[in-house]
Amino acid sequence: MDVEAFIRRWSNLEGGAERANYAMFLTELCAVLEVEPPNPAGGDRAANDYVFERAVKPRLSEASTAPKRIDLYKKNAFILEAKQSRLPGKKNAIAGQASLFAEAEEAPARSTTVRGWDVMMQNARKQAEGYVFLLDADHPAPPFIITCDVGHCLELYADFTGTGRAYDQFPDRKGFRILLDDLRDPDTRALLVKVWTDPHSLDPTKESTRVTREIAKRLADVSKALEAEGKDPEHVAHFLMRCLFTMFAEDTGLLPNDSFKALLAKSVADPTHFPQRLKRLWQEMEHGEEFSHVIEARVRHFNGGLFKDTTVFELGRAEIGELLAAAKSNWTQVDPAIFGTLLEQALDKTERRKLGAHYTPRAYVQRLVEVTVMEPLRADWQAALTKAEDAKEAGKDADAIAKVRAFHDQLCTTRVLDPACGTGNFLYVALELMKKLEGDVLQTLIALGDRQSDLTLAGESIGRSNITVDPHQFLGLELNPRAAAIAELVIWIGYLQWHYRNHESHPAEPILRAFSNINFGKREGYDAVLTWDGYPVPGVVERDGKRVETYPNPRRPDWPVAEFIVGNPPFIGGKDLRSRLEPGYAEALWAAHKDMNDSADFVMYWWDRAAEILARKKSPLRRFGLVTTNSISQPFQRRVMERHMNGKSPVSLIFAIPDQPWTKATRDSAAVRISMTVAAPGVRDGVLLELVSEAGLNTDDPNLGFAAKIGHINSDLSVGIDVTAARSLAANEGLCSPGVKLHGAGFIVTPQVAEHLGLGRRPRLEHHLRPYRNGRDLMARSRGVMVIDLDGLASEEVRRDFPEVYQHLLSTVKPERDLNNEAYRRENWWLFGRRNTLMRGFTLSLSRFIATPETAKHRVFQFLDQTILPDNMLVAVGSDDAALLAVLSSHIHCIWALQLGGWLGVGNDPRYSKSRCFDPFPFPDPDEDLRIKLRALGEELDATRKLVLDEHPDLTLTGLYNLLEKVKTGAALTPVEEDAKQRGRVLILKELHEQIDALTARPMAGPPTSPTSRSSNAWWP
Repeated sequence: MDVEAFIRRWSNLEGGAERANYAMFLTELCAVLEVEPPNPAGGDRAANDYVFERAVKPRLSEASTAPKRIDLYKKNAFILEAKQSRLPGKKNAIAGQASLFAEAEEAPARSTTVRGWDVMMQNARKQAEGYVFLLDADHPAPPFIITCDVGHCLELYADFTGTGRAYDQFPDRKGFRILLDDLRDPDTRALLVKVWTDPHSLDPTKESTRVTREIAKRLADVSKALEAEGKDPEHVAHFLMRCLFTMFAEDTGLLPNDSFKALLAKSVADPTHFPQRLKRLWQEMEHGEEFSHVIEARVRHFNGGLFKDTTVFELGRAEIGELLAAAKSNWTQVDPAIFGTLLEQALDKTERRKLGAHYTPRAYVQRLVEVTVMEPLRADWQAALTKAEDAKEAGKDADAIAKVRAFHDQLCTTRVLDPACGTGNFLYVALELMKKLEGDVLQTLIALGDRQSDLTLAGESIGRSNITVDPHQFLGLELNPRAAAIAELVIWIGYLQWHYRNHESHPAEPILRAFSNINFGKREGYDAVLTWDGYPVPGVVERDGKRVETYPNPRRPDWPVAEFIVGNPPFIGGKDLRSRLEPGYAEALWAAHKDMNDSADFVMYWWDRAAEILARKKSPLRRFGLVTTNSISQPFQRRVMERHMNGKSPVSLIFAIPDQPWTKATRDSAAVRISMTVAAPGVRDGVLLELVSEAGLNTDDPNLGFAAKIGHINSDLSVGIDVTAARSLAANEGLCSPGVKLHGAGFIVTPQVAEHLGLGRRPRLEHHLRPYRNGRDLMARSRGVMVIDLDGLASEEVRRDFPEVYQHLLSTVKPERDLNNEAYRRENWWLFGRRNTLMRGFTLSLSRFIATPETAKHRVFQFLDQTILPDNMLVAVGSDDAALLAVLSSHIHCIWALQLGGWLGVGNDPRYSKSRCFDPFPFPDPDEDLRIKLRALGEELDATRKLVLDEHPDLTLTGLYNLLEKVKTGAALTPVEEDAKQRGRVLILKELHEQIDALTARPMAGPPTSPTSRSSNAWWP
C-alpha cells in the first residue's frame, strides 16, 4: 500500500469502535512496511505466534478465569495494544470522563502539549506490560511493547534484558512516539520493519559494544607507545582520559563540530606543536573562553577537576593518527557500561592482553540493577501516577502536577552506592535506567500541562531546570585510584549522553562539577572494609628481628548514605585471605569485623556491612544487591546471611540467582560463576531464578535461560523446605573426613624419585612413601605419584633413618614453611600441614575405604585401597561395605548432596561437603535381604568401572558419566561416543544405577530419631 494513501486514509480519523478499526489499521500498516501481515488465529493457542486477539490465561489470583486477549502479538518481537482516541467533547467521548491531560486544539504533537487521548495510551501500556507475565513459559518476554492510537501514532517501549520488567521509551524520550506523518520518512519505516522482523538487532548495546571496543584498542596503542618511552603510566592514563572526553564533547556539541578532529589533523601534519595546541585548549576548557584561537570558537566552561592537570605528551604522527581515528568514532554510541572496564584494560599493561576479551556483559549488570534499584522506583512511580490520575479526574490539575513533581524530586535525590565500584559499570547502568525513568516522568509532566517542564526540556532555563538525575546521586568507593578516576569519567559521559536524549539544549555551565561522589571526592583509593590509624600507610614494628607491617586500631570505614547499594565486590576465598592480601591485613580485617567468621569469603564483608545498614532502625537504605561467588550457599557464607535473616530486625532475600556465568568466557579463561542476591528489610517472599540453559558465553550477547520460583528464599538460595536446617547426626560422627592437607608440593614425588630417596633400600621407608591420589586421579587418569608421609616421626628420626628424604624436604618444603604464618607449620616443617588423625584412625583397620572428589561434575563414589593416601580435595568414608557405597551412589543421596553441597569454581561443579552432605544424611536401615542386594550391586558397580578403565586407557570416569547423561536424555551420539559407550559398558552402568535407585527408593526404616552414638546406626561397626 502506498504510504501517502495510508496517511490520507487514516489521518484525523476519530470515532468508531476500537475493535472495528485497529485490525484493519495494523494490517494496512504491514502492507505499507512490506512485512507479512498477522496470521489467522487457530484453536491451538501454542501455534498462535503472530496473530490478532492472542489469548493468554489470567493469573490464578484473579477472580475471572476467562482468557485475556492481546490485540496483536508476535513471538520474540512485540506485544501491541491498540486504543482509539475518544477526545472529550467529541462524538465518541465517554460520558463524564475528564481529560487526564491538558487539551489543545491542534493535532497531537510529538513531545509538546499532549491531550486527553494519552490516558488511554497509558492504560494500553500498563495492559501490555501485564500481558508479558501471562505468556506461556516457552514464550520469552518480547523486546518491544507497542501502544497504538489508531489513526494517530505508535509509541515504542523496549526491554532487551529478557526480564519483561524494564520497558522504557525507545530509543528515548524524544523519539519513542511515531506520528502518522512520520511514516513518510524511510528511516522511520525501516525502524518499524526491524521491530517486526528483527527486533533484537535494534538493541543499542550491540553496536555500542563494537564501537567501544574499537576505541579502547586505539587508546591502548597510544598508551603502549608512551609507556615504551618511559612515561609514567598514571600520567599517561589521565592524559588519555582527557583526550577521550574532549572527543566526546565534540561529538555532543559541547565543542564545535569537528573542532578537535581539525586540531588532531593539523597535528598529524605538524606534530611539533601538538602539545602547545592541546594544552591551550584544555586550559580554556577548564575556565571557559569567549573566543579560543585554538579552535576559533567559544569554549564552554567545563571545570569539575578533569582539566586541572593539562599535561600533554609529545606524540609522533602515528600516535596522533590513532587519536584522530578514535575521534572519528561516534562517541554518542559508546557504552559506558563496558567502556570503563575496557579503558582500564587499555591503560594497564598487565591487563592489556585481555583487552575486550574479559569483561562483564552489560545484561548481567542490568539484571541486578533492575531488581535492586529500579523495581522499587518504578513501583513508587506507578503509585504517584495513580494519585495524579485521581487528582486530575477530580479536577485538581495543580495537585496532579504536584504529585508527579514530588516523585521527580524523590527520583532526583535518590542515591545509589557501589562500595566496590571499579570503573563504574554498575553506577552507570543505574544512572541510565534512572534517566530513562526520568524521561517518562518529564513526559507526563508535559502531558499534565506543566509549562515549566515543557520549557526546560525545550532549552529555556526556568523554574525546575536544575532538578534532574545527575552524577551527584551515584556514589562509589574504590581502592584503585585509577579505576576510581575512570568511574567518575564514565558517569559524567553517561549522564551527558542521557541529557541530550532527554533535552533539546546543552546543560548549564560549568558542564562538569566536582560532586565528590567517588571516594568522598578524595583523589586516592578508598578501602571499603578496613581503615586504621594512619590510613592508608600501615605502621611498621619490629618482631623477632624482622620489620613487619601493622594496622593500628583497625575498624570499619564509613560508607556514604544511600537508598540503594549495588555492586560486585572482589572475589577472594576465605582460605586465601592471608596469602592473597598484604601481611597482617587479614588479621586486622578480622579484628575490625568481630561478628564475621574468619573463613568467610572476602565478598561477604561487603554483604555483612550492607545487611547491617539495612537492618538499622529508620535506615534510608531500601535494598541492596550484590554479586558474590556461587559459593555463597556454602556453610561459612551462609552463616553470615543467616545471622541477618534471623536477627531481631530481619532482612529477607527478595531475589536470588544461585548460579550463572559472570565474565565473558575466552579461549584461555573460563566464565567465572557467580550468585546474585538482593535483600530488603522485614520478612518477605522472593523470586529465585534457576539457570536452565546457557549459550554464547564467549560472545557479547550471551543467552541465559531461567526458571522462576516464588516463595521464601533460604540461606542456601533455595525455595521451599530449608534443608540447611538439617543438623549433623551423632550416628554419622567420625566416619567421614577430607584427606590430608600437605602445605608443601615437595612432599609429592614420582616413583622414580622415591627410589632415589631410598624406597626399597631403606628399611621401613615403604610405610612412609605411599600412593597419593586427588580428584583428577580418580575422575580422569592417575598420575601415579607418591607422597612422603612422616606422621608420628620426629625430625631427628627422619634425619637419622631416612637422610635422603630429610635432605629432599630441607630443599623443597622447609623454605616455604619458614614463611608460613602458622607456628605449627613452621616448627613441624617435615610433617603435613594438618595431621588428620580422624581419617587415619578410621582407615587403619580397613583394607579399603570409600572416596569421592569434593568437587566434580559427577558424584561418583568408589573404593580405594587402604595403602592410598587421599589428598584434602577427596572426601573419605570409613567403611568397606559395598552396600553403603550403593546407598551413597543412589539418586536420593546424590540429589541430597547436590542441594546441600552447592557448586564451586569456574567449572561450576557440584561440591560434596562432609559437614553438609554426609554428616546430616539420614542413612536408611534396610533389612538384611535388601542389604545383601545393595551390597552385590555396589560391588558390581565398583568392579565394572575399574575393569573398564583397566582395559581401555583412553577412557575416564568423567567421560563415562558424560556419556551416561547423554544416554539418559536420548541425545544423539557421535561415532566416537558410540564406540566409547560400547567399550565403556555404559548401558550396564545405567542399569546398575537404575537398580540401586529402585532399591533405595523402597520404604525403609530410618536411623533412630535421636542417635547418640555410632552404634545407633547399623551401617557402622
